[in-house]
Amino acid sequence: MSKVQKSSKCGYLCRSDQRCTQTSCTSNLFFFFICRFSLLLLNLEEYYFEQHTANHIINKDCKDERKFRGSLKICSKSIIFEPDDNIQPIIKIPLRDCISLFGINLTEHLFQLDVAGKVGDVVQTLHQVCSYSIFLHISSQHLLIFKLEVNLLLFFTCRFQSISETLHMECKAEMVTPLVTNPGHVCVTDANLYFQPLNGYPKPVVQITLQNVRRIYKRRHGLMPLGLEVFCTENDLCSDIYLKFYNYQDRDEVYFLIATYIENHIAEHTAESYMLQWQRGHISNYQYLLHLNNLADRSCNDLSQYPVFPWIIADYSSSVLDLTKPETFRDLSKPVGALNKERLDRLVTRYQEMPEPKFMYGSHYSSPGYVLFYLVRVAPEYMLCLQNGKFDHADRMFNSIAETWKNCLDGATDFKELIPEFYENDSSFLVNSLKLDLGKRQGGKMVEDVELPPWASGPDDFLQKSQEALESPYVSEHLHEWIDIIFGYKQKGSEAIAAHNVFHPLTYEGGVDLNSIMDPNEKVALLTQILEFGQTPKQLFTTPHPQRIIPKLKSLSRTSSHSTSIAESPVSPNEESFEDLTEESITLAWNNIAKLKLDKQYKIHKEAITGIAVTCNGSSVFTTSQDSTLKMFSKDSKTIQRSVSFSNMALSSCVILPGDTTVISSSWDNHIYFYSIAFGRQQDVLMGHDDAVSKICWRDGRLFSASWDSTVKVWHCVPGETVSNKKHHFELLAELEHDVSVSMLMHALVTRTECLNMIFLLFLLFTSFFHTDSRHLLSTGEDCCFKVIDVQTGMLISSVTTEEPQRCFKWDGNTILSGSQSGELLIWDLLGGKVTERIKGHTGAVMSMWMNEQCNSVITGGEDKHIMFWKLQY
Repeated sequence: MSKVQKSSKCGYLCRSDQRCTQTSCTSNLFFFFICRFSLLLLNLEEYYFEQHTANHIINKDCKDERKFRGSLKICSKSIIFEPDDNIQPIIKIPLRDCISLFGINLTEHLFQLDVAGKVGDVVQTLHQVCSYSIFLHISSQHLLIFKLEVNLLLFFTCRFQSISETLHMECKAEMVTPLVTNPGHVCVTDANLYFQPLNGYPKPVVQITLQNVRRIYKRRHGLMPLGLEVFCTENDLCSDIYLKFYNYQDRDEVYFLIATYIENHIAEHTAESYMLQWQRGHISNYQYLLHLNNLADRSCNDLSQYPVFPWIIADYSSSVLDLTKPETFRDLSKPVGALNKERLDRLVTRYQEMPEPKFMYGSHYSSPGYVLFYLVRVAPEYMLCLQNGKFDHADRMFNSIAETWKNCLDGATDFKELIPEFYENDSSFLVNSLKLDLGKRQGGKMVEDVELPPWASGPDDFLQKSQEALESPYVSEHLHEWIDIIFGYKQKGSEAIAAHNVFHPLTYEGGVDLNSIMDPNEKVALLTQILEFGQTPKQLFTTPHPQRIIPKLKSLSRTSSHSTSIAESPVSPNEESFEDLTEESITLAWNNIAKLKLDKQYKIHKEAITGIAVTCNGSSVFTTSQDSTLKMFSKDSKTIQRSVSFSNMALSSCVILPGDTTVISSSWDNHIYFYSIAFGRQQDVLMGHDDAVSKICWRDGRLFSASWDSTVKVWHCVPGETVSNKKHHFELLAELEHDVSVSMLMHALVTRTECLNMIFLLFLLFTSFFHTDSRHLLSTGEDCCFKVIDVQTGMLISSVTTEEPQRCFKWDGNTILSGSQSGELLIWDLLGGKVTERIKGHTGAVMSMWMNEQCNSVITGGEDKHIMFWKLQY
């Protein structure tokens, strides 16, 4: 035990075991890189309490007596002396190596304080530290809390930015930085977040202005829900502060206060909202992975949960990187450990023979050691801290991209993925610009810069080509498979076993309850294992992640140095130019949709208008109404040219078949009516359902009908065999029953099986609409929500709450034009989840809406019996 005894004058004498040297068993190399005091000098769960100016006296009362002035640091597990002279080594005296509280003739360290009156306080503090952490075996954290309470640490309100600030809460917490936690005091006011370190290191107060906060995340720390990370930038990798609390109640209260403040300034983003942006191409693959890492508790301040990025490229031997060849890329559907079949077979055999708890891989794909393996050239002090003051063996260092990739494929225990730096613009981590002595390899070659593949002319070129590979069409088409493994449904359970994606139980959230472990040494040992082994990200998705939407006509040249030739293009150049022009005009129209102006309006029905259909040339408008009539309105003459009644029951919707020859109307009398435009009469009738037909729509030769009889039916159209026979024969293809009535169907459908499965899930909605990408379905109903569903996976990827029911809408994937219950036309920013424009329209609910292909002309039908014609005015 430590000998802490008052010495003559203003000093005290510390005696300890001979093993306690000037660098305390830690290599001088570590202290060379940490030339000044750093919290990296502390052990895990060790805390720095206070410092005092002092002299270190050597050979006192001898002819060669020497004094070194410096700073004496009192920590929970050691005493550290930092000389002012940088040439002199830092002295660290672990309290565990001290053997007595009273004098024994062993190694002595004499320190003389500048202020005599402080000697008693320092000695008392050291006695407290020794008694609590050594004699009573109380953990450093409990000792820290005791010290905070004994000292009655109060936040210095004089450090508030303004005297008018109102204090909302204060509590104890720790600031987290890589490999370090620093205890202190948190204050939240109505304008700022403050953190005051207990020891005043590295500065007295850290202050975050709440108005500058852009993102805030709850974090796990050591697999416990105690962390909180605050960002004042939107897309930056590093946060402004990471706090760890002593209980989740304090964490949640601070989160609530900050989130409440910023909710009126910024929109909260979920994994689903980022997914929609990614699918639609609004954010890159890199940005999406960065957002997912943030949402999954990955942080640059926590090396055990550092952001994880995938290996993308599998070719590190060619002189030219060809991003048009699938074999250039790694198989993203498998974890790194499953990429080599022979190795996988061995691992599976071992897994099957292993007793519970079973795990397939003895090491993780992301851990502090792996992160620092990549970053050793720019952050050597962290590697030295992690490895007790020594670099790894030269042959095990990050020497070559190709060698590292090969070892990840073949190594028995190497399954690591990459870090974000491989897809950024700073190549310093690949260059030994600090001229570090990283050792000599077996062949006699010194470890210098990282050896790059032949296709890279230099570090910057390597990063540039890596970025191009990450954003390439191949990766965009397959990245969702890797997301399933790391953040998704293949992370845990039976799907993880089937995907060969099972790691040690301690890497998963809920794998161990540290609070249930009472022995501090056992707790520190387990925490050390958790932090050093690495942690699996928080699971974000429990269903298959949808694929990204890849534009068919876009050339690879946008993301790669190799473009597709005209001969390889799926369409002719003229077709591509025409489609691009059309797409550009549609984009222009939606960008200006807020400039929609009422052109004309007409009252043409006696009751609410339920459906609108327009001929291809736009000259005739067909409408259905609850007054049981189908009417044909001429835009040219501005008159009703035809009015047809099929029964005395309301008509619910209408569509025009291709060729503008037939109008189909659905009715509350259970029937579907076919009206011949050319002959001006009812052509056919289909006994569709056992109750009112609520909606119909047409797509690719199929008629879809929904009914209050709780069924959705799909009909296949068989055209007449002769010219004289203009009738269409319909055969029932599919029918699905619901437990409730079906009051909607989508306005546009695709023929894929996934879509047919999806429509059966949609009922009790006012309306829904497939986007032209055939992947996203937007729906709305009585629940006053817009919901976006991916049709391939059935995943709900976005939900926006509305103030009132929206009866009908159109959308382009990003912007929604909706007709509300109150009669307004609303323009929504779907990604931002807010209304951007309100346009006065009908006096009652907007019941139906039609938009032309160019998206610059809109017709609405309302409860007020009017149809309104709208035009964009640029």
